[in-house]
Amino acid sequence: MPTTFAARGQAMRLLTYNIHKGIGGSDRHYRLDRIIRVVEEQKPDLVCLQEVDRHVHRSHFHDQPTLLASALNLSHFLYQLNVPIREGGYGNLLLSRWPIRSFEQVSLRRTWRKPRGAQVAVIETPDGPLQLVNWHLGLAEHERRWQVRLLLDHATFLEGLCHPTLVTGDFNDWRNTLGRLLFEPNQFEQVTDPSRHFRSFPAWFSVLALDKVFRRGSIEVGECRVIRDALTHRASDHLPVVLDFAIAGEKGVTDSRVASD
Repeated sequence: MPTTFAARGQAMRLLTYNIHKGIGGSDRHYRLDRIIRVVEEQKPDLVCLQEVDRHVHRSHFHDQPTLLASALNLSHFLYQLNVPIREGGYGNLLLSRWPIRSFEQVSLRRTWRKPRGAQVAVIETPDGPLQLVNWHLGLAEHERRWQVRLLLDHATFLEGLCHPTLVTGDFNDWRNTLGRLLFEPNQFEQVTDPSRHFRSFPAWFSVLALDKVFRRGSIEVGECRVIRDALTHRASDHLPVVLDFAIAGEKGVTDSRVASD
């Protein structure tokens, strides 16, 4: 079904997904083709992935960022390697249908913890610039709060707040405290709320809402949902979250997916 917006702007689709290096959460098989199929079926314009391998033995030394960008026909992409493993490692991948005007790869690492990172990018959408953050936060609650504060105080991020902004990815916020304590006081609204409707981990029996989306500025949400089907239950240990949204602009809302949805 087509999405209806009150805002005047082009309908866009964002998908966020922890792909677990392409290794199935239930069968433990490496199958990047399943991840590609999951994403393809949603026809997203913007894709934010976490735990993306490059040149690692467990994933056949594949260059997953390049393979995913090519298979999904999203030529504008940005890779952030966070966790080195010999000659390769894994990290975050942002893919876009539209040009990435500017970006910064922000380290969220605390010295005694696993390296984490945030990708802060400004995307040139058809209705103007959009600031998009793709990240993967830590496992400890005090670490996550430190990481959120670091982002909220970061000069590049603050500069980008003149644009509509989305922050998305794997928050690991199983207690769902970051929104109330840190995002809401900074004029962000949690799109993936209430959390009971957005449980995305583990994929085969989801009980935790770890994958979230926050918005600020002139962004109108059409629909946000977790994709649950036979394929997503096997492809990763997380389920993907899809957001349909629009930016207020001078154009009427159009959606190229209507004909095929």
